[in-house]
Amino acid sequence: MEFFWIILGGVVLVLLIATGVIIFGQQKVLPPADEPEALTPAKDEVLAPDQPVVAEPEVAAADVPEAAASRLTRLRRKLSASTNPFARGLLSVLSADRLDAEAWDDLEATLITADLGVGPTDELVTALRRELSIDGVSDPASAKKVLRSELLKLVDPSLDRSLRTTGADGLPGVVLVVGVNGTGKTTTVGKLARLLVADGRQVLLAAADTFRAAAADQLQTWGSRVGVEVVRGPEGGDPAAVAFDAVTQGIADGASVVVVDTAGRLHTKAGLMDELGKIKRVIERKAAVTEVLLLIDATTGQNGLAQARVFAEVVDVTGIVLSKLDGSAKGGIVVPVQRELGVPVKLIGLGEGPDDLAAFDAEVFVDALLEE
Repeated sequence: MEFFWIILGGVVLVLLIATGVIIFGQQKVLPPADEPEALTPAKDEVLAPDQPVVAEPEVAAADVPEAAASRLTRLRRKLSASTNPFARGLLSVLSADRLDAEAWDDLEATLITADLGVGPTDELVTALRRELSIDGVSDPASAKKVLRSELLKLVDPSLDRSLRTTGADGLPGVVLVVGVNGTGKTTTVGKLARLLVADGRQVLLAAADTFRAAAADQLQTWGSRVGVEVVRGPEGGDPAAVAFDAVTQGIADGASVVVVDTAGRLHTKAGLMDELGKIKRVIERKAAVTEVLLLIDATTGQNGLAQARVFAEVVDVTGIVLSKLDGSAKGGIVVPVQRELGVPVKLIGLGEGPDDLAAFDAEVFVDALLEE
């Protein structure tokens, strides 16, 4: 009997020891009661399908347009005699052995061909014959000085060529750009935006060419490069409404200037020309149009004058933009187009680059033409 109780006590002791081992082992496996919750996954961790990562859009850095002051200096070589027929005609005076009647006739023909026009050509040749009749070109430096002086009179440095891009009473200036088909108007508007941005202006563009599907997209591309917003409407919509909305937004946003791109139109189409007048009238319900720029392709020569006349009858043209005034252009068109309209050439395009649009400077233009 005593032996039985000894055995039973041993079994109970073994059971107690086994139970203690099991409980102790479980306590080591279980996490502490105060263990913190799992941390939010880092941004570079893969999340569950119902937890998408919203990426911030990448904003491309805006272009920095070339400063306005340096543009003509850089572009002078494109007006030099090596590429410009007008310049070559002028410099032929300085290279002639003798200025006889035949030499003067040749110069007249060259200048007329270079689109200077009959009247201005006659004025220039008459003045040169008078000034050079005594010494001729025996002193090239003196002859060149005479040529520069007489040519500068024709180009007329006294004209006010500043762009009126500031409105009255805190309103933005409104620049309306007009012209015929195929002159590169939308591209010029994009380049003008760059020029204004370089001058520190807050610019808003209006894509009022609603007839050409790609025009608004093209303008959007130009604007995005320099951080300029574009107001556009539906394809085939009312261009006057787009222009009106753009000016309204420009006022609300505190823009410095609103530039309106219009559809190219043949100057012989009365309906389209009347529509241009409507655009201007609708804009002026909100703010005054401070500048109407007529874009003329310099390679069209005298045909550009016929276009200019009709546009001037429909809208009050305040300035001329001459595009493609490099290489194949003849250059002389500057003088007759100013005389025809009584308004100055304010801007010139001298290439395909985004910053190849510059404010026109009469003295820089003449000096560039006379560079050897």
